[in-house]
Amino acid sequence: MMGVARLSLRRTANLQFWKLLGSGSGEGFTPKPNFSVYGLLCVWPSHAAAQDFIERSALMARYTRQADEVYTLYLATHAVRGSWSGGAPFECADITPRGPIAALTRATLKLRHMRRFWQQEPNISARIGGNSDVVFKIGLGELPMMQQMTFSIWPSEEAMNHFARHEGAHAQAISHVRQGGWFKEELYARFSILGSHGTWHGAEPLSGLSTRKDTT
Repeated sequence: MMGVARLSLRRTANLQFWKLLGSGSGEGFTPKPNFSVYGLLCVWPSHAAAQDFIERSALMARYTRQADEVYTLYLATHAVRGSWSGGAPFECADITPRGPIAALTRATLKLRHMRRFWQQEPNISARIGGNSDVVFKIGLGELPMMQQMTFSIWPSEEAMNHFARHEGAHAQAISHVRQGGWFKEELYARFSILGSHGTWHGAEPLSGLSTRKDTT
């Protein structure tokens, strides 16, 4: 499907931006791939357009038939900086963040800094895995080793900010990246969660959390 789905996605009406993503194993993300989990990131002009694709498209029906589980999150961007594939795929919605927050970080590594970057990874992953505030986390990527993305959900923006700025290994790694210019391209985005559908390992990760009910 990493190859077959591309033709269908290119022909999908209203689809503004999309990426097919593999996943890493372990906590956070690792160079070792997880061949059982894949991600599909899509940008739509409205919540209704996204739901229509998930519920009615032939492509999603095929994914669902072939998968043991499918879990979908509907998000609205409330902060973003940087670029992805030379463009700006996310447009901020006019909303005030409340409830759980999703965070996405994506980067293309410079080849000469790749080894140093991955030396940092075990400490960062251990910190993420040991943080009780993290509701959901996964490491994804377009190109193994070189183009990496992390996606996580936090109960509040305050909890996420505390981890990003104060957890030792993570804060140190960010400092090294920025001082050394390790990335060719990077993007950071935060989202409010509009809703979800399906299960992850037999459960709903957002169970017990209050998400937005509007469709801004």
